Amino acid sequence: MSRRPGGLIGDWAEAQRRQQQTQVIQQREAERRLVAYERDRQRTQERDANRSHRQFREGEALRRTARIEAEVEALKGLLVAGCRGPAFRISALARSEELEPFNPGALAHPVPMPHIEQFQQQSSGWTLGSGHRAQAEREAHARYTEAWQAASAAEAQRRRQLDAYRQQYDRWAAEQLAGVRAHNSGLTELAAALRGGDAEAAVEYFSAALYASAAWPEALPRQVAAAYDPAARQLVLDWELPGFAVVPEARAVQYLPSTDQDKIKPRPVTERRGLYRDLLAQSMLLVVRELYAADEFGVLDSVVVNGFVDAHDPATGREARVVLATVPAQRSAFAGLRLEQVSAVDCLVSGLGGLLSGRPDQLTAVRPGRRPDEVGGGVVSHGGRAAGSDEDEPDLFAMDPIAFENLVAELFRAMGMEAVTTQRSGDGGVDVEALDPAPIRGGRIVVQVKRYRNTVPPTAVRDLYGTVQDKGANKGVLVTTASFGPGSYTFANGKPLELVPGADLVELLHQYGLRGRLGGGAPAQRAPEPAAPAGDHNVLGMSWSGSVALDVCALVCTGNRVLSEEHFVFYNNPRTPDGSVRARAHAEPDKAALEVCFDALPAAADRLVLVAAIDPDADPHADLAGFTDAHIRLLSASGEELGRLEVSDGRAGETALVLGSFRRRPNGDWDFVIGGKGYRGGLESLLGDYGVDVA
Repeated sequence: MSRRPGGLIGDWAEAQRRQQQTQVIQQREAERRLVAYERDRQRTQERDANRSHRQFREGEALRRTARIEAEVEALKGLLVAGCRGPAFRISALARSEELEPFNPGALAHPVPMPHIEQFQQQSSGWTLGSGHRAQAEREAHARYTEAWQAASAAEAQRRRQLDAYRQQYDRWAAEQLAGVRAHNSGLTELAAALRGGDAEAAVEYFSAALYASAAWPEALPRQVAAAYDPAARQLVLDWELPGFAVVPEARAVQYLPSTDQDKIKPRPVTERRGLYRDLLAQSMLLVVRELYAADEFGVLDSVVVNGFVDAHDPATGREARVVLATVPAQRSAFAGLRLEQVSAVDCLVSGLGGLLSGRPDQLTAVRPGRRPDEVGGGVVSHGGRAAGSDEDEPDLFAMDPIAFENLVAELFRAMGMEAVTTQRSGDGGVDVEALDPAPIRGGRIVVQVKRYRNTVPPTAVRDLYGTVQDKGANKGVLVTTASFGPGSYTFANGKPLELVPGADLVELLHQYGLRGRLGGGAPAQRAPEPAAPAGDHNVLGMSWSGSVALDVCALVCTGNRVLSEEHFVFYNNPRTPDGSVRARAHAEPDKAALEVCFDALPAAADRLVLVAAIDPDADPHADLAGFTDAHIRLLSASGEELGRLEVSDGRAGETALVLGSFRRRPNGDWDFVIGGKGYRGGLESLLGDYGVDVA
C-alpha cells in the first residue's frame, strides 16, 4: 500500500499557521502604533493646553503690571495733568435755559381714518346678481361707518390726551425755567459780591472751584475747609491729602510656571516713600494753581494751604487731623513758576518756603500755617459738614469720606447689627465690617462705600464679590451715592451681594432716624412723559409649563446691540426712558408680562428682543429643562387676545434663552421671529452678546 501525500497537507497547515501569526503580529503592531499615536496626541494636547494656560497667565501678569505702572505714572504726573486742565469759571455753574422739547410721542400721530374703498374691495368677490351686490355694498358701508365712528372716537380721545399733556408740559417747563433763572440770578449776585470783596462769597466760590475741579482723580480726596481775610486779600484753607496707601505696594507681577502662581514683586519702601512725598507736594502746588486760575475777579493776593490727612490716634483710637504740609503762596511769587517743569518737592519747600513732612508715611506732622478758624468769620467746608449747619440735612456728596463711612456704619448699627469702620490702609477693599446676629440669614458682612457721582461700573461689583470670597464673608454690600447699571445688577443676581444706590441709601437713612441728602437741592427733573394713548399699546403675556422660576426681560436694539443700558428692561429697570416698553403685573394664565407701544419705540430701534433667564434667588441650581410648552400671548390694551406666538423649549444645562424678537419691517410693521439660542452662563452671558457690559 502506498502512503498518502500528507506532506502537502502539512505544508498548507504550516503556511496557515504562519499567516495567522503574521496577522496577529500586524494587529498587535497596529494597536501599539494606535496607542502610541493616542499617547502622543494627548501629550501634544496637554502641551498645547499648558502652553496656552501659561501664555494666558503670563499675559495677565503683564496686564496687572501695566495697570500698576499706569497708576504710578498718573501719580507722578498729577501736577502736569492738572495744569493742562481748564480754569474754573463762575459761568460753569450757570444752567442752560434750554429745556427738553415738547415730545408727545405717539400722541403726535393722528389716528388713521378708514376709507370706503377698503371695505368695497373686501366685498368685490360678490358677483352673483344685482341683489347680492347691493347687499354686499350695504354691509361694506355699515362696516365702514362702524370703523369710522371708532376711529373718530379714538382721534377725539387722542386730542384730549394731547391737550392735557401739553398743559402738563407747559406747567413743568414754566417751573423749570423759573428755577433756572433764579439760579442764574443768584450767580450774578455772587459775582457782584466777589467783586466787592465779600468774605462769604469768596469762600463759597473758591471752595466750590476746588471741590468741582476735574484736575483731581476720583480716587483722591477733595475735602476742604476755607476762610477769607478781606483786609489781607488772603484765602486760608485746609485741604485733605491722599493717604500712603494710594501708592501701590507692588512694583510688578510675575507668573511662576513651576507653581502656577503669581509672584508679587514689592516696591521698595524708600521708593514708595519718595513717590508719596512727591505726590503730596504736587497736590499742594495744584491746589494753589487751581485757586489762582479760578480767580477771575482778582480778589486773591495770597493763599495759605494746610494739607492734612485723617488718621487714628494710636493712643486714643480717635480720629485726628495730621498736617503733613503747609505753604504760604504770594500771587507775585507763584505767577513766575513754570509748574510743568519744576521738582514739586523743591518748588514747595525752597521756591515757596513751605513745609513738607520728612516721613509722611509715618504721619510725622509739620507746624501748620494760618488756619481757617484763625481768620475770623465763617468757615465753609466742602467734603464735611459746614460749621453752624448742624440743623441742616448733610450733603452726602460733600461729606468727608471718613464721616461718610462712619454714617454708613451707624446705619448698620441702627438696623440692629454690630458695625465698625476699618483702617484706611490695608483694609483689603473693606470700608465697614458688620455682623448680623440674625439666625440663618445673618453672619459676617463686608461693606464697600463709593462716594461717586457717576454710575458705579460693574468692575466695582466684581471686586466686591472677590473680597467676599477672599474674606470668607456671608454677604457683601456696596453702598454708593450714585447708581448702578443693569450690568452690575445682572452680575450681582444670584450672588451674596446687595447693591444700595444713592436714592435707596437716603431712604434708609431717613427710615432709621439718620440724615442725608444727595446734592445741594432737589434733583433735576425730567420732562413729564405722555401717557400711552388708549388702545395704543400691546401686552405680551408669557406662559410656560413647569415650576421653574424665570425673569422675563426685553432689550430695545439696533441689530444685535441694545441702544443703551436704560433700554434693557428687567427687574431693576422696569421701563425704558421713553416708556415705550414697561414691565407690568401679569394676569392669569400668564406668569410674566410686558407692555409695549410699538409705534413709540425709538426710531433707531429695529427690533425688540425678548429673553428669559433662571431666577437664581428662587433656585440657584435650576436650569431650563423645565421650561416647556411656552408661548407669548399678544393682547390688546383692553385684554383681548390677538394671537399666540410659540417659542422654543429650554434645554438642560442652559440658564438663559432668547425667546424671540419683534423686527421692524420697511413698511413699519413688526413681525415676530422665534429665537431659541440658549446660554449656559445665565443672563450675564446672554447680555454680553447684546453689548450690555457686565464685566
